[in-house]
Amino acid sequence: MASATPHAPPPPRVPIPRNGVDYRNKVVLAPMVRSGELPTRLLALKYGADLVWGPETIDRSLIGTSRRVNPQTLVVEFTRFPSNGGRVQSTEQKESVIYRIHPTREQGRLIFQMGTSSPSRAVEAARLVAGDVAGIDVNAGCPKSFSTSGGMGAALLRTPDTLCAILSALVKEVGNPFEIGISVKIRLLETREKTESLVRALCATGITGLTIHCRTTPMRPRERAIRDQLAMIGDICREAGVACVMNGDVEDRDAAVALMREYGVDGAMVATAAESNPSCFRARAEGGTLPWRTVVAEYLRVALEVNNRYGNTKFLLGQLIPGKDEAYRKITGAKNYCEVIESLGLMEELGSQARDLDDRLGISGRRRKESGVSEQSRKGNKSAAAAGMVVDRAAAAVANAPTARSARADRGFLHERGGGMDQSIPLSI
Repeated sequence: MASATPHAPPPPRVPIPRNGVDYRNKVVLAPMVRSGELPTRLLALKYGADLVWGPETIDRSLIGTSRRVNPQTLVVEFTRFPSNGGRVQSTEQKESVIYRIHPTREQGRLIFQMGTSSPSRAVEAARLVAGDVAGIDVNAGCPKSFSTSGGMGAALLRTPDTLCAILSALVKEVGNPFEIGISVKIRLLETREKTESLVRALCATGITGLTIHCRTTPMRPRERAIRDQLAMIGDICREAGVACVMNGDVEDRDAAVALMREYGVDGAMVATAAESNPSCFRARAEGGTLPWRTVVAEYLRVALEVNNRYGNTKFLLGQLIPGKDEAYRKITGAKNYCEVIESLGLMEELGSQARDLDDRLGISGRRRKESGVSEQSRKGNKSAAAAGMVVDRAAAAVANAPTARSARADRGFLHERGGGMDQSIPLSI
């Protein structure tokens, strides 16, 4: 009788630490500045995301923070006072919240992504949050100049020795003692050979996971993802026992699962589709993506529950609500939570929470005050009204200037990333 053909041994796997998480067979939320704040992550988890990546946070911005639990929301917050460029701080100056974590709903499912170009700074920053997250991920794929000019993001692809040193230091000095995984997110290099060489070097550092954004550094999201190197990258990771997650043009859970099977990778990361509608994590067999009004109502419930900053909430609503819908126009003019809730017809359900949060944030009287001033100008001093017209025209001219608009956007973008809020931290980190 012929002997049975022996089964091939299972591929090796880098051990998953006790407090870490395996990226295999997971459909996850991508790290997104502004869009990846706490309410979006909680909503993605509610709708079926297996893991969530927080927005990239620069190492320097986290170093020097204090950890506290917000007594109203029970959310873990990492805060610091701005340095004001060395000037004396005002006694009324408030702490800036750099990062927030929900200790129960995100437990075991949150990956902290860091922007860094230094092994020592990476370790110093990662130690602060390591006890509250399931893993630390290094961003080696951001193509924006504020990252690359400081040697962070995609610039690390040009300095592989530095990138490997950062990962090795994090594995040894953070991953091992805190028993969590260390991972990295990269982009494709110019040639297949260069990508292969980089991936092999990264897999040798002790990481548990590698995410490949299937675009090169010069490419932008509007350009279709390139997947001809994906199977090769998955094979290298499998040989090394490292989980491989793909990113780029993944539209929903079902598409993610199909792509994982087609290219032989372990997981898939969803970005743009989740920014527009986090219910994309629902499988079609479970009803699939929900109508935007349903998602917006749930998003506002979560945002109010965790006391989300109004500016961030308004930004996210601009992503969730279709631009051609009348609700979009109303939201753009809203000055506080109450006006948002009212414009969406949710006052009966969420009005009380909105009023309370507006009061705590000090924004409840924004429109009433502005309306009162305008009314007084119309009824009173004509010269003041004329001056107001001049100011309005000047403000409109400034608002329409591309350079001013882009400068404001850059500052807001850096603020969301944890950079730029502390004047002692150079913006070209």
